[in-house]
Amino acid sequence: MPASRGIGATPLHPVHSILLAFPLALFPAGLASDIAYLNSAAVQWTNFSAWLIAGGCFFGGLTLAWAIVALAFPGRTTRGRALVYLAAVAVMFIAGLINAFQHSHDGWSSVGAAGLVLSIISSVAALIAAAIGYSSQRAEGLIR
Repeated sequence: MPASRGIGATPLHPVHSILLAFPLALFPAGLASDIAYLNSAAVQWTNFSAWLIAGGCFFGGLTLAWAIVALAFPGRTTRGRALVYLAAVAVMFIAGLINAFQHSHDGWSSVGAAGLVLSIISSVAALIAAAIGYSSQRAEGLIR
């Protein structure tokens, strides 16, 4: 029996996995700082949010570009799974980009209801993209 037998679909490239980890951490952190700002009205929380969302957009854009290239040159993964992953990453990036523009406003209008909803959308989309992307990771070293 082979000592190394993978389960699941084709894994993400290691660099792609690292790039996806950044928006997975940064967008929910931006959501948390948005909630802290709405509860405290301390302006520094909106500055934290703006920087976290900007970082999430930067790495989200790189992740989106990698996902587009991966869709154009499919490995052994199914096309449907790659399309759903690409859609989740695209929603994450677009919602994050609009949210970054929203956070560029001054004062209360930087977050408000629109900023909070956009933070929730980008965070949930990041979690969905990570669930799809990381669920394809192989569990090496399984012995039957």
